Amino acid sequence: MSTTTTPVRFLRELREICGAGRVIDDPARLEQAQVLGVTPAVAVEPASTEEVAAVLSFANAQGLSVVPAGGFTQQQTGNTPQAIDVLLYTTRLTDVEHYDPGDLTIGIGAGWTIAQLSSKVGADGLLFAGDAPLPERATIGGLLATGMTGPLRHGYGGLRDYCIGIKFVTGDGRKGKGGGRVVKNVAGFDMMKLLIGSQGTLAIITGASFKLFPAPRQTSTFVAGFATAAEAIQYRNTVMRSPLSPMCLELVSPQAGALLPGGGRSGKVWSVYLRASGSDAVLARYRSELGTAIALEIDGHDEQEAWRAIEDFSHTLPERYPDSVLISLSLPLADVQPVLDDLESVAASNNLMSAAIGTVGVGRLLAGLWPAGEPANLSAAVSAFRDRLPRDASASVLHCPDKMRSQAAAWEKTPTHSDSMKAVKHALDAKDILNRGRFLF
Repeated sequence: MSTTTTPVRFLRELREICGAGRVIDDPARLEQAQVLGVTPAVAVEPASTEEVAAVLSFANAQGLSVVPAGGFTQQQTGNTPQAIDVLLYTTRLTDVEHYDPGDLTIGIGAGWTIAQLSSKVGADGLLFAGDAPLPERATIGGLLATGMTGPLRHGYGGLRDYCIGIKFVTGDGRKGKGGGRVVKNVAGFDMMKLLIGSQGTLAIITGASFKLFPAPRQTSTFVAGFATAAEAIQYRNTVMRSPLSPMCLELVSPQAGALLPGGGRSGKVWSVYLRASGSDAVLARYRSELGTAIALEIDGHDEQEAWRAIEDFSHTLPERYPDSVLISLSLPLADVQPVLDDLESVAASNNLMSAAIGTVGVGRLLAGLWPAGEPANLSAAVSAFRDRLPRDASASVLHCPDKMRSQAAAWEKTPTHSDSMKAVKHALDAKDILNRGRFLF
């Protein structure tokens, strides 16, 4: 475990910026706020973009490392930092800059949770398409910084498709923004796409504007079961060639299905969950088009429960199997089945269990590996699986045992992009204040 005591000398300055009650130096509370096993020296809770800028300007002048934090819903990726001088919570950034239900847009602070935002717009019959895990805790800032998406990505796109504006503070305390309040906004550099998924290494996101969608009046979910992954992928292809336009299209492996409510609801098979919305006539057409492969149809509370479990899978698996490795993959559609086959092959040859779940209509997949009970070489298996990934795949480790942290960090390296990554990092955070040491270029 690593820590530092340097910021203790600067408590007075930080309290002047954020307020006396918003600077945390209690060892017990700081111990609970570890990042990759590192305890921060101090934590601050700024209430505005101006306070965030003041904290970063001060940290930049003093050479202090700063790590932003939201709801702590995702295990941090990358290298273990040597020290965290200041942990900066964004949870008090809860202003509403604008909200126009008629124009289907909203601008809010980064501290809003996904559940709070969904509830607010849901009252006006609208939908926020961000459906990352643990929405009651996950913040908008954390959602954007990690780039996490859920099953709704199939029907509504990813964050880069409906985030239309962003506000941020750079490592030296400069306030910036990109995009705006309207959907048709193409002026300037697209800062949204740059910062989404940057893991808090380039700037701290303080607010964002989003395009909203009309909420469906009724939905129904159809579950089809198959003996093999190949058959399930073939069914995916059939659906995608059809005139149907489902909200969600999710593949669930047998072991992943065992972790869902009802043990997957369709037995120990490869399942395809398809969520449809529309009138009675539209849902009737789905039943007709999908045919006899449908083993189950669910709606109402059971449907909500099933999709919530799918959304939370990235937390359910590590909680059930702490020694597991969970890998997030983005793949060309044609490579999904070969990667699933490789996952099963690596697991079988190394005495491991495997599970996979993902939005296979867009090539997004979560793949898990863990010991089957007896000692197994999990590290070697993970390396073998990585070596088999196609060239066009991108991957990152969302969870792994502490002893594999250095191996997991190696997945984050992208040597072919290192020069451009260094240039962007230097432009926004020249002194390497933000998430220092997280990535090695």
